[in-house]
Amino acid sequence: MTTDATLAAYDRLAADYLEMVKDSASPGLGRFLAALPPGARVLDLGCGPGHDAERIAAAGHEVLAVDASAEMAAMAARRDGVAARQARFDDIATLGRFGGIWASFSLLHAPRADFARHLRDLHAACAPGAAFGLGMKLGEGEGTDSLGRFYTYYSEEGLRDLLALSGFTVTDAKTGENAGLAGIPEPWIVLLSHA
Repeated sequence: MTTDATLAAYDRLAADYLEMVKDSASPGLGRFLAALPPGARVLDLGCGPGHDAERIAAAGHEVLAVDASAEMAAMAARRDGVAARQARFDDIATLGRFGGIWASFSLLHAPRADFARHLRDLHAACAPGAAFGLGMKLGEGEGTDSLGRFYTYYSEEGLRDLLALSGFTVTDAKTGENAGLAGIPEPWIVLLSHA
């Protein structure tokens, strides 16, 4: 579950976040799209303002975009071809089955104690062979950033192990570093796997 302070930060800063991402797709989205079967039903988990969800829909897929932030879910709902609603990680089991799940830098807000459970729920929501894209920040520990958002950090090896334990097979990884909304450069990874 994402903390209330994290949700309040995203509600407060939704317009700033939209400005930051408006002209770009999230890292690894192209590889995720290439792994989807034609016309897949796709979940964009923690969709933010829906910038990736709109690109997924434009590629010919049926998109359900969900975010725990009311402001972010409302922005996503205004995107062409995107069905959006407010939902938390604990709601994953109620969302149905998907041919692909895109979790781009959203599950990093889940406490470590809940992360493996969320991965198991996501695997259960995948159709056989479904693509799963997971974006996370790399590092150690848990903490709150200068904007009040809670983060949990992992190593690449730790993420690969957790994905394998949840039934996913990792097929691709992309790493990089950039500054997000808080303005501090941080290393990240996007792992593509299959259920």
